[in-house]
Amino acid sequence: MPVLKNINDFAAFKKEKVPISMITCYEYGFARLVEQSDIDVILVGDSLGNVVAGYDTTIPVTVDQMIYHAELVRRGAPSKFLVCDLPFMSYHVSVEDSLRNAGDIMKKTGSSAVKLEGGEDFVPVVRALVKASIPVMGHLGLTPQSVHKLGGHTVQGRDEDKRKALLRDAKALEEAGAFSVVLEMVPESLAKEITESLSIPTIGIGGGRYCDGQVLVINDMLGMNEKFNPKFLKKYADISSMAIAAFNEYNSEVKSGAFPAEKNAFKSEKKDESGKVYST
Repeated sequence: MPVLKNINDFAAFKKEKVPISMITCYEYGFARLVEQSDIDVILVGDSLGNVVAGYDTTIPVTVDQMIYHAELVRRGAPSKFLVCDLPFMSYHVSVEDSLRNAGDIMKKTGSSAVKLEGGEDFVPVVRALVKASIPVMGHLGLTPQSVHKLGGHTVQGRDEDKRKALLRDAKALEEAGAFSVVLEMVPESLAKEITESLSIPTIGIGGGRYCDGQVLVINDMLGMNEKFNPKFLKKYADISSMAIAAFNEYNSEVKSGAFPAEKNAFKSEKKDESGKVYST
């Protein structure tokens, strides 16, 4: 299998019909494990607001928080292609603000690219970032930063007008210089149509089977939240149950005195008359 190392590989993967695997990760420990895997791309998503910080939405997340988490992930996964989200209001006010915030993220984190939500309205921002040598991944469909405008986390593009609008947005992002586009929670037929209409790859999360790649949040696909079960999610492990069982076993052994055992205890050291160190 080819290895995805830089921005040019995205187009090559699409041309050669090699699906792109992307995983959303927020911290060093998991990033270190992803680094040892065959996953192509890591996304540091502003979904850390929900997953890590416990917010109801991604809206409170700041640029400084994104930088902090992207730094952690880059230390854990130094060789992976790393994409960092631009959070809410970091690219909405002006092109100048967008350049400043994206530039800070690239300089301080070692990210390979940034991702932003939105279509035609943000073409000037995408153009400016690309001109400044900052690679941009787009994000269409359910855009969590617009959750209040959209009226909740619902499937987008089901009626004809919205379907056409998403197609226009995807083409606009491609023409502005985006190197790929995430499609979140859109009908499979629309994701297929967008994928076939673009020369850049699409990466789906709830976009069905015909996108050029897929992305899942690491905490979700490992089953760390037993209450989160959207239709698009497949859980590849049940870390939640395993962790709770381990916590309870630890508690039981502490209470019973089984832990720590003799092998977990350090020995004192003494010297004999010759000066040789030995343990007691």
